[in-house]
Amino acid sequence: MLKKLIYLTIATQMTLFALLSCTSSSDSDIQMKYQSIADTLIDEILTDDTMWDRLTHLVDYYPRRLSGSQMLEDAIDWMVSEMEQDGFDEVRTQDVMVPHWVRGNEFATLIRPDQRNMPMLGLGGSIGTGGHPIRGEVIVVKDFDELDARSADIPGKIVLFNYEYETYGQAVQYRVHGATRAAAHGAKAALIRSVTQFSMQTPHTGGMRYQEGIPKIPIAAITVEDASYMHRMQNRGETIEVEFYMEAETLPDALSRNIIAEITGSEKPEEIVLIGCHIDSWDVGQGAMDDAGGCLVTWEALRAIHNLGLIPRRTIRLVHFTNEENGIRGAIDYRDKVIGNGEIKQHVLALEVDFGVFTPHGFGFTGSDGAMPVLREIAGLLSSIGVTEVREGSSGTVDIGPLNQEGVPIMGLDVDTERYFWYHHTHADTIDILTKEDVQKCAAAVAVMAFVVADMEQRLDKIE
Repeated sequence: MLKKLIYLTIATQMTLFALLSCTSSSDSDIQMKYQSIADTLIDEILTDDTMWDRLTHLVDYYPRRLSGSQMLEDAIDWMVSEMEQDGFDEVRTQDVMVPHWVRGNEFATLIRPDQRNMPMLGLGGSIGTGGHPIRGEVIVVKDFDELDARSADIPGKIVLFNYEYETYGQAVQYRVHGATRAAAHGAKAALIRSVTQFSMQTPHTGGMRYQEGIPKIPIAAITVEDASYMHRMQNRGETIEVEFYMEAETLPDALSRNIIAEITGSEKPEEIVLIGCHIDSWDVGQGAMDDAGGCLVTWEALRAIHNLGLIPRRTIRLVHFTNEENGIRGAIDYRDKVIGNGEIKQHVLALEVDFGVFTPHGFGFTGSDGAMPVLREIAGLLSSIGVTEVREGSSGTVDIGPLNQEGVPIMGLDVDTERYFWYHHTHADTIDILTKEDVQKCAAAVAVMAFVVADMEQRLDKIE
């Protein structure tokens, strides 16, 4: 309590200084107005273990938060309860109907030229294998062009796409569209090389889509190692045969919720700086990196601002979106509601954390060129934790993408992503791959950026 009282006194003095400074000078002098506030926020977050304790609790007790699952709803209940104890000005939920895909039991076995079990994960949205295993010869192709060229070989076979990862954007096309492309040539099932540049026999799941008018076939991901092995064997003239089984099915849509918490602005409460993440995850691992970490980072940013008694001019709104992984229904529903109630034009900035919470080094921004110098000055407040860059173009911003389509500037936290796709959508996405220090630095960066944009005199989205 004593620490909080001291911080409140300091925070009040700093806020008054910042407000007085704004009456006598332009927002260009960011350092003079906000460096002391930034330093205090950073210190508050780096010396408080609450966020890390909550993150470990969330992923240990509520892993596998797939849309439609009771695990996701239990996680939301726990988070809402904790946020209410934090004492934010408002905590509420927003109902969203979400897809409900269930994995069920699954397995894969290599039959020829060797016989052994293979790690595999069915892709989200795939149909099952009809209550019995599918067994057949495998045709390995490296890409869609080779698939088309070998069309005569495909009918009745299982197609394996062994597309080697160069970029996520390219490789993920085989996950999303592989089943449809293979089925169009008569394949009875499809497999993909997992979308990753590094593997330790770890298959990666993720969403896929079917196309109307083309038969639906089951599709699953196997490991990089097994995909490469089968390709080598095919090149040697060997016949490859596998058997795999999936109980996957899609149930009727289920009710889920977005979580919203706010600190109400002191002068312009109708104007909103949004910070957010997605609370759902795939049904493997703990979803610690993707995206429980992002949720705790944005939550802690709001909590630290609140604990220090800092009240910005504008409202800071925390949104934990539901259903990013297989539908972005939470993001779409949020956008539609703020369009419907007239709030869309009052969103000054939307900032998302969904590219891991490894060592942070800056932000990516999609908005007006005129805002960039201001954002770079704000980033200058974070030099003590190594967060100094603001680049053009935002990453990890799927849930705020619909807002950007309506003209809202968006921003993503940039971190060291070298290992991100090693763990993405796998059993290996656990708390053990994160460090408390990195997560705390991410939260401090978000807190400072969100507070300054919410507090500075001029609206960021009005800077030309």
